[in-house]
Amino acid sequence: MPFCKVDNANIYYEDYGSGTPIVMIHGFTPDHRLMKGCMEPVFQEFDGYRRLYIDLPGMGRTKDYEQIRNTDGMLKAVIQFINAMLPNQPFLIAGESYGGYLTRGVIAKMPDRILGAAFICPMVIPNHIDRTLPKQAHLHVDPEFVATLTKEEAEEFGSMHVVMDEYNWKRFNEEIIAGMKLADGEFLEKLSRNYGFSFDIDQAEFPEPSLFLVGRQDHITGYHDVYELLEKYPRATFSTLDLAGHNLQIEQPDLFNAHIEDWLQRVKLHQSVQKVEK
Repeated sequence: MPFCKVDNANIYYEDYGSGTPIVMIHGFTPDHRLMKGCMEPVFQEFDGYRRLYIDLPGMGRTKDYEQIRNTDGMLKAVIQFINAMLPNQPFLIAGESYGGYLTRGVIAKMPDRILGAAFICPMVIPNHIDRTLPKQAHLHVDPEFVATLTKEEAEEFGSMHVVMDEYNWKRFNEEIIAGMKLADGEFLEKLSRNYGFSFDIDQAEFPEPSLFLVGRQDHITGYHDVYELLEKYPRATFSTLDLAGHNLQIEQPDLFNAHIEDWLQRVKLHQSVQKVEK
């Protein structure tokens, strides 16, 4: 299995394709399968990209992370991974939930190397009680299918999803729950006490093509707070999807794919314009 040794962790990753690199960062407690499950279908139609999916410390197969005490330490591990795998190379980056928060940290530390950024249900405000959140909702439920689940499975499903049917359960189980089972709960509990960065991650504008995708019914990270970042990302598409909670990539797969494809096209166009200008 491929690992990348950095100062404070031994990071498991999966590496696919060739071309423009794109670093994929999943959220809190799942593993790389969350990002791989939603992004790989897009790249079946788009070639010319090298996709790097990582397991964050304390999650998935990544090991030797005991030195990490806070999100600053997580960011250090991610940046060292990027520098080891992509020395001096420009790259794209995509982050989901907590991975979106880390993505903003990467942008703050190395903005000149990033060609574009995509944020999927990003965590904007670390402290949960400070977030503006909609009420939890179940807008489409297949009761016959839900009845086939165990009580624990149905509760887990309902805690995250707006759409509860067989398709959504299958992907949720394979792409998210499977990774959550590998998480180091004790480590993540300690980390959650030091969840926010120790520095301001939004001091400067990020002028590259970007995407913010949020779920209208996301009661975990919400949709409202992301618009506070609007002026910091002048080339970003901000899109709020109805019938979508914190796993909008599963609940709205067609719209998700369309937005990611549009983002990649905008990045490509931007790069071609810059080459002409030079």
